[in-house]
Amino acid sequence: MKATKIFGIVLAGGEGKRLMPLTEDRAKPAVPFGGHYRLIDFALSNLINSGLTQLVVLTQYKSHSLDRHVSQTWHVSGGLFNSYIASVPAQQRLGKRWFSGSADAILQSLNLIHDEKPDYVVVVGADHVYRMDFSQMLDAHIASGAMATVAAIRQPIQLADQFGVIAVDAASPDRISEFTEKPTDAVGLADAPHEVFASMGNYIFNADALIDAVRRDGDRPDSSHDMGGDIIPDFVSRGEAGVYDLKRNEVPGSTDRDRYYWRDVGTIDSFFEAHQDLISALPVFNLYNQGWPIFSQQLNSPPAKFVRDGAGALGTTIDSIVSLGCVISGAHVERSVLGPWTAVDSGARVVDSIVFDRVQIHSGARVNRAILDKDVVVEVGASIGMDRGRDLARGFSVTDSGITVVGKGVHVQP
Repeated sequence: MKATKIFGIVLAGGEGKRLMPLTEDRAKPAVPFGGHYRLIDFALSNLINSGLTQLVVLTQYKSHSLDRHVSQTWHVSGGLFNSYIASVPAQQRLGKRWFSGSADAILQSLNLIHDEKPDYVVVVGADHVYRMDFSQMLDAHIASGAMATVAAIRQPIQLADQFGVIAVDAASPDRISEFTEKPTDAVGLADAPHEVFASMGNYIFNADALIDAVRRDGDRPDSSHDMGGDIIPDFVSRGEAGVYDLKRNEVPGSTDRDRYYWRDVGTIDSFFEAHQDLISALPVFNLYNQGWPIFSQQLNSPPAKFVRDGAGALGTTIDSIVSLGCVISGAHVERSVLGPWTAVDSGARVVDSIVFDRVQIHSGARVNRAILDKDVVVEVGASIGMDRGRDLARGFSVTDSGITVVGKGVHVQP
Protein backbone atom coordinates (compact mmCIF):
# COMPACT_ATOMS: atom_id res chain seq x y z
CA MET A 1 0.00 0.00 0.00
CA LYS A 2 1.40 3.39 -1.00
CA ALA A 3 2.33 5.54 1.98
CA THR A 4 0.95 9.06 2.17
CA LYS A 5 3.71 11.52 1.29
CA ILE A 6 3.83 14.97 2.90
CA PHE A 7 5.98 17.92 1.87
CA GLY A 8 6.46 21.03 4.00
CA ILE A 9 7.02 24.60 2.83
CA VAL A 10 8.00 27.36 5.27
CA LEU A 11 7.40 30.85 3.90
CA ALA A 12 10.34 32.90 5.20
CA GLY A 13 10.81 35.64 2.62
CA GLY A 14 8.95 38.45 4.37
CA GLU A 15 10.63 41.81 4.88
CA GLY A 16 9.26 42.49 8.37
CA LYS A 17 9.15 46.29 8.10
CA ARG A 18 7.05 46.64 11.27
CA LEU A 19 9.87 45.07 13.31
CA MET A 20 12.46 47.63 12.26
CA PRO A 21 15.19 48.20 13.37
CA LEU A 22 15.41 44.51 14.39
CA THR A 23 14.98 43.57 10.71
CA GLU A 24 17.33 46.22 9.35
CA ASP A 25 20.09 43.64 8.88
CA ARG A 26 18.25 40.30 9.01
CA ALA A 27 15.12 38.56 7.74
CA LYS A 28 12.17 38.60 10.11
CA PRO A 29 12.24 34.81 10.75
CA ALA A 30 15.89 35.16 11.86
CA VAL A 31 15.09 37.66 14.63
CA PRO A 32 16.18 36.25 18.02
CA PHE A 33 13.40 35.29 20.41
CA GLY A 34 13.27 34.06 24.00
CA GLY A 35 17.01 34.08 24.55
CA HIS A 36 18.78 31.71 22.17
CA TYR A 37 15.92 30.87 19.77
CA ARG A 38 15.11 32.42 16.38
CA LEU A 39 11.50 32.98 15.29
CA ILE A 40 11.75 30.31 12.58
CA ASP A 41 12.60 27.67 15.20
CA PHE A 42 8.95 27.51 16.30
CA ALA A 43 7.61 26.65 12.83
CA LEU A 44 10.37 24.12 12.14
CA SER A 45 10.04 22.50 15.59
CA ASN A 46 6.29 22.05 15.09
CA LEU A 47 6.80 20.44 11.68
CA ILE A 48 9.60 18.12 12.88
CA ASN A 49 7.67 17.13 16.02
CA SER A 50 4.70 16.38 13.73
CA GLY A 51 6.77 13.86 11.78
CA LEU A 52 7.47 15.89 8.62
CA THR A 53 10.99 15.20 7.39
CA GLN A 54 11.13 16.85 3.96
CA LEU A 55 10.99 20.61 4.43
CA VAL A 56 12.08 23.65 2.46
CA VAL A 57 12.43 27.21 3.72
CA LEU A 58 11.74 29.79 1.00
CA THR A 59 13.88 32.87 1.67
CA GLN A 60 14.43 36.22 -0.02
CA TYR A 61 14.94 39.35 2.09
CA LYS A 62 18.39 39.78 3.73
CA SER A 63 18.55 36.05 4.22
CA HIS A 64 22.20 35.45 5.13
CA SER A 65 21.76 35.02 8.89
CA LEU A 66 18.58 32.99 8.31
CA ASP A 67 20.27 30.70 5.77
CA ARG A 68 23.23 30.24 8.11
CA HIS A 69 20.96 29.44 11.06
CA VAL A 70 19.00 26.85 9.06
CA SER A 71 22.16 25.19 7.72
CA GLN A 72 23.95 25.11 11.09
CA THR A 73 21.02 24.29 13.35
CA TRP A 74 18.58 22.33 11.21
CA HIS A 75 20.90 19.82 9.61
CA VAL A 76 18.92 16.61 9.06
CA SER A 77 20.85 13.72 7.55
CA GLY A 78 19.29 12.42 4.34
CA GLY A 79 20.51 8.85 4.62
CA LEU A 80 18.23 6.19 3.20
CA PHE A 81 15.05 8.09 4.03
CA ASN A 82 15.74 11.31 2.09
CA SER A 83 15.11 13.55 5.10
CA TYR A 84 16.18 17.17 4.82
CA ILE A 85 15.53 20.78 5.75
CA ALA A 86 16.78 23.01 2.95
CA SER A 87 16.93 26.77 2.68
CA VAL A 88 15.90 27.77 -0.85
CA PRO A 89 16.44 31.39 -1.97
CA ALA A 90 14.50 33.10 -4.73
CA GLN A 91 15.86 31.63 -7.97
CA GLN A 92 14.10 33.72 -10.66
CA ARG A 93 12.91 30.59 -12.42
CA LEU A 94 10.06 32.44 -14.14
CA GLY A 95 12.02 35.47 -15.30
CA LYS A 96 14.20 38.21 -13.89
CA ARG A 97 12.02 39.01 -10.88
CA TRP A 98 11.85 38.28 -7.19
CA PHE A 99 8.90 36.86 -5.25
CA SER A 100 5.96 39.25 -5.46
CA GLY A 101 4.00 37.51 -2.69
CA SER A 102 3.75 34.26 -0.76
CA ALA A 103 1.74 32.54 -3.52
CA ASP A 104 4.26 33.69 -6.12
CA ALA A 105 7.03 32.24 -3.95
CA ILE A 106 5.38 28.82 -4.24
CA LEU A 107 4.69 29.30 -7.95
CA GLN A 108 8.36 30.05 -8.57
CA SER A 109 9.34 27.00 -6.48
CA LEU A 110 7.02 24.39 -8.02
CA ASN A 111 10.10 22.43 -9.09
CA LEU A 112 10.52 21.46 -5.43
CA ILE A 113 7.03 19.94 -5.34
CA HIS A 114 7.48 18.25 -8.72
CA ASP A 115 10.73 16.66 -7.51
CA GLU A 116 9.15 15.09 -4.42
CA LYS A 117 5.69 14.30 -5.86
CA PRO A 118 3.87 14.58 -2.51
CA ASP A 119 0.20 13.82 -1.92
CA TYR A 120 -0.22 16.78 0.43
CA VAL A 121 1.65 20.02 1.03
CA VAL A 122 1.80 21.78 4.40
CA VAL A 123 2.46 25.52 4.06
CA VAL A 124 3.30 27.57 7.16
CA GLY A 125 4.61 31.00 8.04
CA ALA A 126 7.98 31.42 9.72
CA ASP A 127 7.28 34.15 12.26
CA HIS A 128 4.58 32.98 14.67
CA VAL A 129 5.06 31.64 18.20
CA TYR A 130 2.91 28.58 18.97
CA ARG A 131 2.80 24.78 19.30
CA MET A 132 0.77 22.61 16.93
CA ASP A 133 0.69 18.98 15.80
CA PHE A 134 0.23 19.12 12.03
CA SER A 135 -0.33 15.36 11.79
CA GLN A 136 -3.70 15.84 13.53
CA MET A 137 -4.60 18.65 11.15
CA LEU A 138 -3.62 16.44 8.20
CA ASP A 139 -5.90 13.64 9.40
CA ALA A 140 -8.77 16.14 9.63
CA HIS A 141 -7.97 17.53 6.18
CA ILE A 142 -8.04 14.10 4.55
CA ALA A 143 -11.24 13.11 6.34
CA SER A 144 -13.00 16.34 5.29
CA GLY A 145 -12.46 15.88 1.56
CA ALA A 146 -11.48 19.55 1.24
CA MET A 147 -8.77 20.57 -1.22
CA ALA A 148 -7.41 23.19 1.20
CA THR A 149 -7.62 23.46 4.97
CA VAL A 150 -6.85 26.59 7.01
CA ALA A 151 -5.74 26.36 10.65
CA ALA A 152 -7.73 28.78 12.78
CA ILE A 153 -7.60 30.02 16.34
CA ARG A 154 -10.53 31.49 18.21
CA GLN A 155 -10.09 35.18 18.99
CA PRO A 156 -12.37 37.77 20.67
CA ILE A 157 -14.68 39.34 18.09
CA GLN A 158 -13.45 42.83 19.02
CA LEU A 159 -10.02 41.83 17.60
CA ALA A 160 -11.45 40.68 14.25
CA ASP A 161 -10.09 43.73 12.44
CA GLN A 162 -6.54 42.51 13.14
CA PHE A 163 -6.82 39.14 11.37
CA GLY A 164 -7.98 37.24 8.35
CA VAL A 165 -11.38 36.07 9.60
CA ILE A 166 -13.07 32.81 8.61
CA ALA A 167 -16.83 32.41 8.40
CA VAL A 168 -18.12 28.83 8.34
CA ASP A 169 -21.01 27.19 6.55
CA ALA A 170 -23.94 26.73 8.97
CA ALA A 171 -24.85 23.42 7.35
CA SER A 172 -21.24 22.22 7.29
CA PRO A 173 -19.27 23.90 10.10
CA ASP A 174 -15.92 22.51 8.89
CA ARG A 175 -16.28 24.29 5.52
CA ILE A 176 -15.35 27.94 4.96
CA SER A 177 -18.13 30.06 3.50
CA GLU A 178 -16.23 33.35 3.51
CA PHE A 179 -12.67 34.54 4.16
CA THR A 180 -12.24 38.26 4.87
CA GLU A 181 -9.10 40.23 5.66
CA LYS A 182 -9.46 42.42 8.78
CA PRO A 183 -13.26 42.93 8.72
CA THR A 184 -14.91 45.60 10.84
CA ASP A 185 -18.31 43.89 10.79
CA ALA A 186 -17.43 40.29 11.68
CA VAL A 187 -20.15 37.92 12.87
CA GLY A 188 -19.41 35.66 15.85
CA LEU A 189 -19.34 31.87 15.75
CA ALA A 190 -22.57 29.94 16.23
CA ASP A 191 -21.24 28.16 19.32
CA ALA A 192 -19.46 31.29 20.64
CA PRO A 193 -20.97 34.59 19.41
CA HIS A 194 -18.21 36.56 21.17
CA GLU A 195 -15.48 34.82 19.14
CA VAL A 196 -14.32 34.56 15.53
CA PHE A 197 -12.04 32.16 13.69
CA ALA A 198 -8.76 33.94 12.89
CA SER A 199 -6.43 32.41 10.32
CA MET A 200 -3.11 31.24 11.79
CA GLY A 201 -1.37 31.42 8.41
CA ASN A 202 -0.97 27.62 8.34
CA TYR A 203 -2.47 25.58 5.49
CA ILE A 204 -2.68 22.03 4.15
CA PHE A 205 -3.39 21.41 0.46
CA ASN A 206 -3.87 18.48 -1.81
CA ALA A 207 -0.70 18.85 -3.85
CA ASP A 208 -2.38 18.88 -7.29
CA ALA A 209 -4.93 21.46 -6.13
CA LEU A 210 -2.19 23.76 -4.80
CA ILE A 211 -0.20 23.54 -8.03
CA ASP A 212 -3.31 24.38 -10.07
CA ALA A 213 -4.26 27.27 -7.76
CA VAL A 214 -0.89 29.06 -7.79
CA ARG A 215 -0.61 28.65 -11.55
CA ARG A 216 -4.02 30.20 -12.14
CA ASP A 217 -3.19 32.96 -9.66
CA GLY A 218 0.03 33.67 -11.52
CA ASP A 219 -1.98 34.41 -14.66
CA ARG A 220 -4.15 37.03 -12.92
CA PRO A 221 -2.67 40.52 -13.36
CA ASP A 222 -4.92 41.97 -10.63
CA SER A 223 -3.80 39.48 -7.96
CA SER A 224 -1.50 40.40 -5.07
CA HIS A 225 -0.25 36.78 -5.21
CA ASP A 226 -0.79 36.24 -1.50
CA MET A 227 -1.75 32.91 0.09
CA GLY A 228 -4.26 34.41 2.52
CA GLY A 229 -5.48 37.21 0.31
CA ASP A 230 -5.82 35.36 -3.01
CA ILE A 231 -5.28 31.58 -2.89
CA ILE A 232 -7.54 30.74 0.05
CA PRO A 233 -10.45 32.92 -1.21
CA ASP A 234 -10.15 31.11 -4.54
CA PHE A 235 -10.66 27.75 -2.82
CA VAL A 236 -13.52 29.24 -0.76
CA SER A 237 -15.29 30.48 -3.91
CA ARG A 238 -15.32 26.91 -5.23
CA GLY A 239 -16.50 25.37 -1.94
CA GLU A 240 -13.22 23.50 -1.51
CA ALA A 241 -11.79 25.13 1.65
CA GLY A 242 -12.09 23.70 5.15
CA VAL A 243 -11.23 25.09 8.56
CA TYR A 244 -9.33 23.34 11.35
CA ASP A 245 -10.01 24.68 14.85
CA LEU A 246 -6.81 24.71 16.94
CA LYS A 247 -8.94 23.59 19.88
CA ARG A 248 -9.06 20.15 18.24
CA ASN A 249 -5.26 19.92 18.48
CA GLU A 250 -3.77 18.14 21.47
CA VAL A 251 -0.03 18.75 21.91
CA PRO A 252 1.85 16.50 24.37
CA GLY A 253 2.94 18.25 27.54
CA SER A 254 0.75 21.32 27.07
CA THR A 255 -1.01 22.91 30.03
CA ASP A 256 -4.40 24.56 30.39
CA ARG A 257 -2.57 27.89 30.47
CA ASP A 258 -0.65 27.53 27.19
CA ARG A 259 -2.52 24.80 25.26
CA TYR A 260 -3.92 27.05 22.53
CA TYR A 261 -1.34 29.80 22.53
CA TRP A 262 -0.55 31.51 19.22
CA ARG A 263 0.91 34.93 18.66
CA ASP A 264 1.84 36.86 15.56
CA VAL A 265 4.95 38.83 16.56
CA GLY A 266 4.88 41.13 13.56
CA THR A 267 5.15 44.41 15.49
CA ILE A 268 7.51 45.66 18.19
CA ASP A 269 4.65 45.76 20.70
CA SER A 270 3.51 42.19 19.99
CA PHE A 271 7.15 41.01 20.01
CA PHE A 272 7.61 42.60 23.44
CA GLU A 273 4.34 41.19 24.79
CA ALA A 274 5.19 37.68 23.59
CA HIS A 275 8.37 37.81 25.67
CA GLN A 276 6.37 38.83 28.70
CA ASP A 277 4.30 35.68 28.14
CA LEU A 278 7.43 33.58 28.75
CA ILE A 279 8.70 34.78 32.09
CA SER A 280 6.02 34.26 34.73
CA ALA A 281 6.22 31.33 37.14
CA LEU A 282 3.30 29.75 35.25
CA PRO A 283 4.09 31.06 31.76
CA VAL A 284 1.41 31.83 29.20
CA PHE A 285 3.73 30.08 26.73
CA ASN A 286 5.88 27.37 28.27
CA LEU A 287 9.35 26.90 26.76
CA TYR A 288 9.98 24.03 29.19
CA ASN A 289 7.57 21.50 27.66
CA GLN A 290 9.75 18.42 27.12
CA GLY A 291 6.92 16.57 25.41
CA TRP A 292 6.97 18.97 22.45
CA PRO A 293 10.37 20.70 22.54
CA ILE A 294 11.28 23.85 20.66
CA PHE A 295 14.64 23.10 19.06
CA SER A 296 17.38 25.59 18.27
CA GLN A 297 21.13 25.93 18.01
CA GLN A 298 22.85 24.98 21.25
CA LEU A 299 25.87 27.23 21.58
CA ASN A 300 29.09 25.89 23.05
CA SER A 301 28.81 28.19 26.06
CA PRO A 302 29.24 27.99 29.83
CA PRO A 303 26.26 28.25 32.16
CA ALA A 304 24.95 31.63 33.24
CA LYS A 305 26.68 33.00 36.34
CA PHE A 306 25.38 35.27 39.11
CA VAL A 307 28.08 36.80 41.31
CA ARG A 308 28.68 39.57 43.85
CA ASP A 309 30.46 42.62 42.51
CA GLY A 310 33.89 43.78 43.68
CA ALA A 311 32.36 45.52 46.68
CA GLY A 312 30.49 42.40 47.71
CA ALA A 313 27.08 43.66 46.60
CA LEU A 314 24.70 40.85 45.70
CA GLY A 315 22.64 41.23 42.56
CA THR A 316 19.08 40.01 42.09
CA THR A 317 17.33 38.37 39.13
CA ILE A 318 13.54 38.05 39.32
CA ASP A 319 10.97 36.65 36.84
CA SER A 320 13.52 36.55 34.04
CA ILE A 321 15.10 34.24 31.45
CA VAL A 322 18.91 34.29 31.42
CA SER A 323 20.71 32.49 28.59
CA LEU A 324 23.99 30.57 28.54
CA GLY A 325 27.18 32.57 28.89
CA CYS A 326 25.57 35.48 30.76
CA VAL A 327 27.30 37.04 33.79
CA ILE A 328 25.19 39.09 36.21
CA SER A 329 27.50 40.87 38.68
CA GLY A 330 25.89 42.78 41.51
CA ALA A 331 23.09 44.00 39.21
CA HIS A 332 19.29 43.88 39.26
CA VAL A 333 17.41 42.11 36.45
CA GLU A 334 13.62 41.92 36.58
CA ARG A 335 10.93 40.72 34.13
CA SER A 336 13.49 40.55 31.34
CA VAL A 337 14.97 38.13 28.82
CA LEU A 338 18.75 38.12 28.35
CA GLY A 339 20.34 36.57 25.27
CA PRO A 340 23.58 34.54 25.27
CA TRP A 341 26.81 36.10 26.53
CA THR A 342 25.20 39.22 27.94
CA ALA A 343 27.01 40.92 30.82
CA VAL A 344 25.28 43.16 33.37
CA ASP A 345 27.69 44.94 35.71
CA SER A 346 27.59 46.32 39.24
CA GLY A 347 24.65 48.54 40.12
CA ALA A 348 23.01 48.30 36.70
CA ARG A 349 19.25 47.77 36.47
CA VAL A 350 17.47 45.97 33.63
CA VAL A 351 13.67 45.94 33.98
CA ASP A 352 10.92 44.88 31.55
CA SER A 353 13.41 44.50 28.72
CA ILE A 354 14.59 42.15 25.97
CA VAL A 355 18.32 41.90 25.43
CA PHE A 356 19.84 40.03 22.47
CA ASP A 357 23.22 38.29 22.49
CA ARG A 358 26.60 39.75 23.48
CA VAL A 359 25.20 42.95 24.94
CA GLN A 360 27.31 44.78 27.54
CA ILE A 361 25.45 46.76 30.22
CA HIS A 362 28.01 48.54 32.36
CA SER A 363 27.98 49.75 35.95
CA GLY A 364 25.15 52.00 37.03
CA ALA A 365 23.32 51.82 33.70
CA ARG A 366 19.51 51.80 33.52
CA VAL A 367 17.53 49.86 30.92
CA ASN A 368 13.75 50.05 31.19
CA ARG A 369 11.08 48.80 28.74
CA ALA A 370 13.65 48.46 26.00
CA ILE A 371 14.81 46.02 23.32
CA LEU A 372 18.57 45.95 22.73
CA ASP A 373 19.83 44.23 19.58
CA LYS A 374 23.07 42.21 19.58
CA ASP A 375 26.43 43.78 20.42
CA VAL A 376 24.89 46.90 21.98
CA VAL A 377 27.09 48.50 24.63
CA VAL A 378 25.42 50.57 27.36
CA GLU A 379 28.19 52.65 28.88
CA VAL A 380 28.70 53.38 32.58
CA GLY A 381 25.80 55.41 33.96
CA ALA A 382 23.88 55.51 30.67
CA SER A 383 20.10 55.09 30.56
CA ILE A 384 17.62 53.75 28.00
CA GLY A 385 13.85 53.87 28.26
CA MET A 386 13.78 56.45 31.06
CA ASP A 387 13.11 59.55 28.93
CA ARG A 388 11.15 59.20 25.67
CA GLY A 389 12.23 62.55 24.24
CA ARG A 390 15.86 61.87 24.98
CA ASP A 391 15.69 58.42 23.37
CA LEU A 392 14.13 59.88 20.22
CA ALA A 393 16.76 62.63 20.10
CA ARG A 394 19.48 59.97 20.16
CA GLY A 395 17.94 58.29 17.10
CA PHE A 396 16.37 55.34 18.89
CA SER A 397 12.99 53.96 17.84
CA VAL A 398 10.22 54.37 20.43
CA THR A 399 6.74 52.85 20.05
CA ASP A 400 3.53 54.62 21.07
CA SER A 401 3.40 52.34 24.11
CA GLY A 402 6.87 53.50 25.18
CA ILE A 403 9.13 50.62 24.15
CA THR A 404 12.57 51.85 23.10
CA VAL A 405 14.49 49.84 20.50
CA VAL A 406 18.26 50.17 20.06
CA GLY A 407 19.74 48.77 16.86
CA LYS A 408 22.62 46.36 16.44
CA GLY A 409 26.07 47.40 17.68
CA VAL A 410 25.10 50.84 19.05
CA HIS A 411 27.18 52.34 21.88
CA VAL A 412 24.85 54.17 24.27
CA GLN A 413 26.67 57.04 25.99
CA PRO A 414 25.74 58.48 29.39
